[in-house]
Order: sequence, then structure tokens, then C-alpha cells
Amino acid sequence: MNTFSTTATISNTRVKNKVLSDTMKLLSYTLVFGGLASWFSIVSGAGFGSAMVSSIAAIAIIWFVLPKTQNSNMGILTAFGIAGLLGFSIGPMLTYYLSMPNGADMVIQALTGTGVAFFAISFYAQNTKKDFSFLNGMIFFAMIAVIVLSLLNFFFLESSAFGLLMSFAIILIMGAFMLSQMSAIINGGETNYISATVGLYLALHNMFTSLLHLIGAFSNDD
Repeated sequence: MNTFSTTATISNTRVKNKVLSDTMKLLSYTLVFGGLASWFSIVSGAGFGSAMVSSIAAIAIIWFVLPKTQNSNMGILTAFGIAGLLGFSIGPMLTYYLSMPNGADMVIQALTGTGVAFFAISFYAQNTKKDFSFLNGMIFFAMIAVIVLSLLNFFFLESSAFGLLMSFAIILIMGAFMLSQMSAIINGGETNYISATVGLYLALHNMFTSLLHLIGAFSNDD
């Protein structure tokens, strides 16, 4: 009985490690692909209209295509498609910031901050091995609240300060989501590396854009 239990534990550990390894590999590939898509969006002079269409297409694929393909090799192509569309969608925003005198520094700061946050969260999740699934409900309702408040601000309040507050809230929410997702992968709650990759990519994407918004706003105040 003890031998069986030990064997099962070793097998379960190998599965968790493989999911984590495959997720990190696919995530790194999709990040590079998304970066290339952003570069293409910049050099091609993409406008905010095409960026919006690209974002909507990415969301549609996440909702309707990913659930049907995440358990097959087609899911890998789906993940790259989502990364490409999201990468392309931030091209106009990057063009806007890069046109500023210190724009390149702001983009690098946002990238560095996002990377540091991700590695810190990953390190914490791997070392504590706690189950942070209890955050999922709060994350969901927090995101709904942010979306609703952002729409109210866009159509009615038109407050730049409120917009910065929403960006800060998104950074915190995405950090909590990454912690929950990494915890699920490490503890065996997430066994599909494709859906895990897309979730982490989306969190990194939102954290980066929100952090760049904050950095841009405070840099312009100097």
C-alpha cells in the first residue's frame, strides 16, 4: 500500500512538473510571437480602429474557440493566434508612447515591471505551494466591477484620475490572477497547459498595458 501510494505521488508530481514546464515553454514562445505582432502593428502604422477589432477577435477566440481546441494540437495554434491578435492590438498604444521623448524608457520600465512581478509571483507560488483558488471568486467580481466602472468613466465621468485608479486596480487583479493560476498549475488544479498559457498571457498583457498607462501619466506630470 505504501509502495502504491509512493508511486502515485511520484507520478502525480511528474504530471504537475510537466504541466508547469509545458506552460512556461508555450508562454515564452507566445510572448515572443506577441512581441513580433506588436512590432508589425507599429511599423505598419495600425490605427486604434484595427486595434479594437483585433482585441475583439482575440476575446471571441478565447470564449468560443479555445474551449473547443485546448485539448488538441489545434489549441497551440489557437494560443498563438490569441497572442498575435493581442500583440497587434497594442501597436497603436506603443506607437503613441514611443513618439514621446522618453517613450522608449517608459515602455522598457513597463516591460521590466511586468516581468519582475511575474517572476516574483511565480517564485512565491512555487515556494509556498499554497492553494490560492479562493481568490478566483474575488478576481471575477473585481474584474466585472472594473469593466463596469471603466465604461461609466469612459461615457460619463471622463476622469483621468479615475482612469489611473482603474489601471492600478487592474494591475492588482492581474497579479492576483497570476498567483491563482500559478498555484493551480503547481498544485495540480490546472492540468491543461494551453489554457494555463492563455490565462497567464492575458494577465501579463493587461498588467503591461495598465502599468504603461500609469508610468506614462506620471512621467507626463514631471
